[in-house]
Amino acid sequence: MTEPETESRKTVIVTGASRGIGHTTARLFLDRGWKIITCSRDQVPEECKRDPNWTSHIPTDLASAESLSAFVEEANIVLDGKPLHALVNNAGLSPKTPYKERLGCLNGDIEAWREVFEINFFAALKLGRGFAAPLHKGKGAIVNVTSIAGHALHPFAGSAYSVSKAALSALTREMASEFAALGVRVNAVAPGEIETDMIQPEYEVLIPRIPMERMGSPMEVANAIFYLCSEDAGYVTGTELWVTGGQHLF
Repeated sequence: MTEPETESRKTVIVTGASRGIGHTTARLFLDRGWKIITCSRDQVPEECKRDPNWTSHIPTDLASAESLSAFVEEANIVLDGKPLHALVNNAGLSPKTPYKERLGCLNGDIEAWREVFEINFFAALKLGRGFAAPLHKGKGAIVNVTSIAGHALHPFAGSAYSVSKAALSALTREMASEFAALGVRVNAVAPGEIETDMIQPEYEVLIPRIPMERMGSPMEVANAIFYLCSEDAGYVTGTELWVTGGQHLF
């Protein structure tokens, strides 16, 4: 490949990229010719690390201020002053009891709420700040992964998770307003019931509430994320794109 082609390849950062929606999103950007920088608490599969466009994977605990700061520093070193074209804040935490009981407002540890908010909310804010300069240079886009649970009571999603996702929706609007001055668009994708490791057999009872009568796939969410990061969405900012099969209508 010639040097001009190499230099023209865009770069995206994807958090929570070791499994589920995050991993599928990272693979989609790779397949579309982007360089990717990823983070998660886990290592990525060996077959992904062999891809030459998978620029860097940095094991990170986004609940830890020190680990998050180290990720921002290392990722900026990897970027080496070059533009960043997209930041996908996908990492999320939804704690359950050992018996998979829903944790509400009256049960569970308040400290668990703090960890949920660190990962589901504050990480997006901190990473937006941490990568503002390279995003400005790349006239890039930020996509926050929210949830249908952030907009209505959900029978299985815990209160901390739902409230943190509602806060992330509001943060998306605030960031969209401020980051526009940098030439950076900020949007959100709100998935419904998506077939990932988070989905348990009891979620089957929700299918009758979905007009399309099925759960979604991680690739369908990844496609929505990619669209919001692409030039096709060049005049789209401050919006939240539902990927729910119509479930949010009720």
